[in-house]
Amino acid sequence: DAIQDRNFPVLQGGILFLALVFVLVNLLVDLSYAVLNPRIRLS
Repeated sequence: DAIQDRNFPVLQGGILFLALVFVLVNLLVDLSYAVLNPRIRLS
């Protein structure tokens, strides 16, 4: 509905939220790899 109504602030907020979720999931996956595989070190 926001696209059809040209409500760009709502679209920007949704895209920003999705990008933030994507970054946080990537961070959690990277940290879990370091915990599960001791050969990988955080540097």
